[in-house]
Amino acid sequence: MSRPPTFAPPPCARARVLATERGDFAVLDAVPRNPARATALLLPGYTGSKEDFVALLEPLTGAGYRVVAVDGRGQFESQGTDRQESYAQGELARDVLAQAAALGEGPGELHLLGHSLGGQIARAAVLSDASPFRSLTLMSSGPAEVVAAQRDKVKMLSDALSVLSMDEVWQAMQVLDPPQDADTGDGADLRRRWLAHNPAQLIATGAQLAAEPDRVDELAAVGLPVHVLSGERDDVWPVELFDAMARRLGARRTTIAGAEHSPNTARPQETAKALAAFWDGLPAV
Repeated sequence: MSRPPTFAPPPCARARVLATERGDFAVLDAVPRNPARATALLLPGYTGSKEDFVALLEPLTGAGYRVVAVDGRGQFESQGTDRQESYAQGELARDVLAQAAALGEGPGELHLLGHSLGGQIARAAVLSDASPFRSLTLMSSGPAEVVAAQRDKVKMLSDALSVLSMDEVWQAMQVLDPPQDADTGDGADLRRRWLAHNPAQLIATGAQLAAEPDRVDELAAVGLPVHVLSGERDDVWPVELFDAMARRLGARRTTIAGAEHSPNTARPQETAKALAAFWDGLPAV
C-alpha cells in the first residue's frame, strides 16, 4: 500500500470531478502558473488513490506541466459497482481513454503514467488506442504477473474480502503490515481511503495482478515513447524485470536511488525531476 505523506493537495491543485462519457471520476487537478507545456494523466496502483501522487504535484507544475491524478472506478472517491466484471481490465482501459478525451487535449498531446496496477491498466489503454497519448511511463509496473509472494498476498486479501467487512480486513492488515514512518498522521486518512474502496474492485484487480500476461512485445510494436521508472528495490516485481522490459521496449530507464515500490511517495522530488526530464526530452509532435 502506498502511503502518501499527506492527503491534502498543495495550493497548485484542486480536488474536483472529471465528468466523462463513462461516468464521473474524482481527480486532483494541478495547474502551473504559466501556460502548461503539456498535461499528464496519472493512474494509481492497487489499493491506492490519486493522493499517492500528491507530493509530485508541486514539482511537476513547477516544471511547467499540468498534472491530473485520478481515482479509477471503485477507488477511494470514484464510485463503482459491486460487480467484479465492471473492473475487467478492458473496462478500466476504456475509462482511461474516456478520461483522456474529457481532458480536452489534442491527439498525441497527453502524457500517461501508471503506477504498479495503474501501469498495466495504462498499457491496456495504449494497446487499445494510443492516439491520445504522447508518451507512457510505467512506474514500478512489471511486464506480467506479480511475484509468487505477492500473488499469495493478493489471494489472502481477496479471500478475506469475500467474508469480512472492509473494517475487519483493515484491522487485520494493521497487524500483518504495521504502519511505517511515511504514514499520514495517525493513519486516519489511510483508513478512510481503505474503507471507501469497493471490495469488488480490489478482488477483480487483484486477480488481474496475479494473472497478467506479458504484453511487452505488443507495446513495443505501438512505437509510443516509453519510460520505465522504478526504485532501486521492489518486492512486487524484481528490478531486473524492469531493466529487461526497458531493453525490450527501447525505453528510457530511470532508477530512483533510495526508493522501493513507490518512488512517488518515497522520493518525490527526484521522481518528478526524472519525469519532467523525460517529457522535456521528447521531440515535438
